[in-house]
Amino acid sequence: MRNERIVILSGAGMSADSGLKTFRDHNGLWEGHDVMEVASPQGWYNNQDLVLEFYNQRRRNLREAQPNEGHYALAKLEDQYEVKIVTQNVDDLHERAGSMEVLHIHGELFKVRSTVESHLIYDWEGDLIKGDLCEEGHQLRPHIVWFGEAVPAIEEAAHICSSADILIIIGTSLEVYPAAGLIHYCHPEIPKYLIDPRIPSGVHLDNLTCISKSAKNGVPELVGKLLK
Repeated sequence: MRNERIVILSGAGMSADSGLKTFRDHNGLWEGHDVMEVASPQGWYNNQDLVLEFYNQRRRNLREAQPNEGHYALAKLEDQYEVKIVTQNVDDLHERAGSMEVLHIHGELFKVRSTVESHLIYDWEGDLIKGDLCEEGHQLRPHIVWFGEAVPAIEEAAHICSSADILIIIGTSLEVYPAAGLIHYCHPEIPKYLIDPRIPSGVHLDNLTCISKSAKNGVPELVGKLLK
């Protein structure tokens, strides 16, 4: 085991090769909905039935999805490195591939929480409907950080990034804050890698290597080099 810590920042492109859709590939639309209709407090207030069914469908899709070669390659890194994953994704594909330390900064699709007592969080793999209540009698909602809501895990994520010896960024546009700001908590001198078929313009980081490939191709390639 090496003494170096690798920190992974993963976004929607990490899971695109597993068949899970991304916002940015559909001009801000997901299954025909504006993201603010299904991923904001206002959307929830306006139409709970729509929001609940939207995430029920996402949950059904996730049950059918499988980790791709990129997910498995990241898990393989743990043979030689301490690895921590900070993901914007709400799926569980990193865990299913074998990664042990994963922080979901935008929540988790297979969890729900009380609309009033936010600390009451439950594992949930089936459909969620009106009338599903927490133990205090309040409606349950998806355990997802919606646009306009605070990101409770962002401080922990920043601390993890500040401890990185190597940073690997996968499948993210680096445009959604506060997640995009995490790269600036890393020491400027450490090696950094960005894997995405479309390298975002305007990315200026010291010691950055860009790999213009999808996660399922680019991640195993980089992991192979790091394990040598």
